[in-house]
Amino acid sequence: MLDSDHRNLASYSNKALLITSFDKKTKVSGLYILRKGKLIEKIKPLEFYIRSYKKAKYNEVFTYRKENFTTFSDLYVTDNGFKESSKITEINPHQKDFKWGTAELFSWKAYDGKKLEGILYKPEDFDPSKKYPLITYFYEKSSDSYNNYHIPRPSASTVNASYLVSNDYIMFVPDIVYEEGKPGASAYNCIVSGVEALEKSGYIDSDNMAIQGQSWGGYQVAYLVTVTNKFKAAMAGAPVSNMTSAYGGIRWQSGMSRAFQYEKTQSRIGKNLWDGFDLYIENSPLFGIPKIETPLLMMHNDKDGAVPYYQGIEMFMGMRRLQKPAWLLVYNDEAHNLRKIKNRQDLSIRMMQFFDHYLKGELAPEWMTKGVARIQKGRDFGYDLESVEKRQSITPSSNE
Repeated sequence: MLDSDHRNLASYSNKALLITSFDKKTKVSGLYILRKGKLIEKIKPLEFYIRSYKKAKYNEVFTYRKENFTTFSDLYVTDNGFKESSKITEINPHQKDFKWGTAELFSWKAYDGKKLEGILYKPEDFDPSKKYPLITYFYEKSSDSYNNYHIPRPSASTVNASYLVSNDYIMFVPDIVYEEGKPGASAYNCIVSGVEALEKSGYIDSDNMAIQGQSWGGYQVAYLVTVTNKFKAAMAGAPVSNMTSAYGGIRWQSGMSRAFQYEKTQSRIGKNLWDGFDLYIENSPLFGIPKIETPLLMMHNDKDGAVPYYQGIEMFMGMRRLQKPAWLLVYNDEAHNLRKIKNRQDLSIRMMQFFDHYLKGELAPEWMTKGVARIQKGRDFGYDLESVEKRQSITPSSNE
């Protein structure tokens, strides 16, 4: 409600109703007023996501924000019924001093024929004759966020689109649709088909592609590396690795049984553990570890209230037992997504050192080649790069 003193829908402004619009095809926003049954356009849907409408308590003065990938969400004000608006903030003037990028919608057909779409982020000096390393990030459906602005800031858990394009990566964010009982196979159907469709464009370096996700996205990353060697590197934040052990646990923050998630909601198994045992095994990355060849970086924190900390440990210990390339970052007393700025900065550095090594051929940091002793945690960060002579020790000879 724009006016907290009036709760009925007819009391927004002179007995009229303000209606915001969102075009599912173009992902842009508009504003309309409904008065006496007539819909009047006030802000034409063009190229922005518009949000955060506010109204002055005693006057017909409104503020709102508008943004897209290249335009920061500054504040606008209007006092003449949206005939004209003025920008009253300039929060991010220094953006012009940095290399940015562009966003565009990308569509393709999944292996099963479903029509899908996603977002493609490119460097602002993009050259279609060049080959670019690709990082694909995913969760569920993200294409509606096409016109969102991405502040380049330390990461709580995921890669940052603005940072990636500024550093000559292409970032792809595909939508995913699911079939009950097959969350892993559904992710493969949508994500890998999208990457392969994108490869046909000619400007993707197919030898240097990676995937990244957090939480449900982290699970999907962990699953994908058990069924495809297409990606040269992968990073999974807080992944469920073993659905059989996760099923019997609780969400530590809320105390809720985790069974509901597998039977009814996001994990989409659709059956209890005993009736759907084969599905729990089939969709658990842990049991596919022998097939993994892709280097996997994980983050799982010991105060994670959403995904049990032991899920990351199971995946890491399994990979190390079978001598697979794996690293596990644990931030003590941290939550599902990092809260402390120093830890966000640390994750951002390590994640990009990891991707830069595998996708750009940069030297590996010592935390990847030597590790950091427990007693040195918080003192020696291991950011220093190894010498050229030691570089081959962790670089796979083939990704096929």
